Amino acid sequence: MKSRHRGWAAGAFALAAAVGLCASSTASASVAPSMSSLTSRGPETAAPSIGAERFVESAEARVREMTVAERASTVVMGHVAGTDPAALRAYMASGVGGFILMGANIPASETELQALTTALTVDPALPPLIAVDQEGGLVSRLNGDGFPASPSLKGLPVAETSAAFTARGSLVGRAGITVNFGTVADYTADPGSFIHGRALGTDPAGAAERVAAATIAQEQFVASTLKHFPGHGAAPGDSHHAIPTTAMGLEEWRATVAVPFAAGIDAGASLLMYGHLAYTAIDPLPASLSPRWHEIARDELGFDGVAVTDDLGMLLSSGDPAYADPVANGVAAIAAGNDLVLMIAGSDAQTAGAMVAGIAASAEAGTLPPERLEEAATRVVALRMQIAAATARWVVCDDCEPAG
Repeated sequence: MKSRHRGWAAGAFALAAAVGLCASSTASASVAPSMSSLTSRGPETAAPSIGAERFVESAEARVREMTVAERASTVVMGHVAGTDPAALRAYMASGVGGFILMGANIPASETELQALTTALTVDPALPPLIAVDQEGGLVSRLNGDGFPASPSLKGLPVAETSAAFTARGSLVGRAGITVNFGTVADYTADPGSFIHGRALGTDPAGAAERVAAATIAQEQFVASTLKHFPGHGAAPGDSHHAIPTTAMGLEEWRATVAVPFAAGIDAGASLLMYGHLAYTAIDPLPASLSPRWHEIARDELGFDGVAVTDDLGMLLSSGDPAYADPVANGVAAIAAGNDLVLMIAGSDAQTAGAMVAGIAASAEAGTLPPERLEEAATRVVALRMQIAAATARWVVCDDCEPAG
């Protein structure tokens, strides 16, 4: 397995002087920056120069030594509510590969949030993927994000998207969060669509420019994510409550809906989130469970990062009896080509463990090809290793000259 990504850890310092951040050995800022206040003092620590290939090779070696259960744990991103660092650390001791912070996990201050994200990391040599949905605007989990978001950015010059997501990426990264599920690559010109207020454009070209800008800006600080592949704008309806469908064919998709996703992939997005929506002319299954859509992303668009599902709890909310078993959904998602499964809605402290057990049992029985689980675990571990090597932490420099 090879990697085409630049490596956001190694590239961060090149942007520091341009956006006005300084590097420190600790994440000590307690106030979110304004875009006009970001200043540069230059790096105080050095980012690793290890290439992406090195992380993949190391991940392959580590995964080979894992048990099936350990591999299954690695491909699950868990969630429980609460802001007690000790309780969350105990939850992460099970070994799941990641944790998603929702609103009920966000304490009042950034200092408290930093303590919480530190507690989530049981093994600093292989930290979990700590994720958040920080799009800004309508979907905003963190305090202090007053930066421009979709409603205004889609009508402003592309440079404004770069500036907003540079500040947003800094805010996310400073909190100790390493993955942002924050780049909506869907587009629609329909103001009645539920995704309109979150999309960065109303047409393929405009959305593509802003998606690429948001990706480049964030990848300097966190691993960014494109969502909701293969594109929500073409499929009417809200996938939180149903499985939206469209009859759009592959050629039309390539010429329209695919364009922003291709731009974000080319810009270096680390993750691609698969939506619970069906392009019935291509595959009647939801994209999140579709081997065909994973082939298209890998083979046609060249994506080789971590494929992650949207919240599998949304499939339960669809009411379709075919998707009533969350563990079966998780197994099917990994078999289809996802590397990481996410379960939020309807989950409790036992949900991640049940998902891990189901994935492991399926791999041991052969109903989930063991080599598919190994591939998924390797991609996730490679990204976790890359994060572990990123020792720099970004803070606002209050005593520096403004950049530029």
